[in-house]
Amino acid sequence: MKKDLHPSSYRFVVFKDMSNDYSFLTKSCVDTKETVQWEDGNEYPLYKLEISHTSHPFYTGKMKLVDTAGRIDKFKTRYAKK
Repeated sequence: MKKDLHPSSYRFVVFKDMSNDYSFLTKSCVDTKETVQWEDGNEYPLYKLEISHTSHPFYTGKMKLVDTAGRIDKFKTRYAKK
């Protein structure tokens, strides 16, 4: 097995779903710039998600349009020229 293949910088990170403000704490090695105060009183790095299992239509069973910063309009204008 190769040495130093996996990262060794695992730590607790808060992941926050920006579409419905759901947050969860888990271990990760993702790079973050922001921190947040968690329910236990400790401060953890914060990673913002656009979609999670609480807002994805496959898991919720509901179709919901998530249009952040006009992504659909950007797509239509980009490919309307061709």
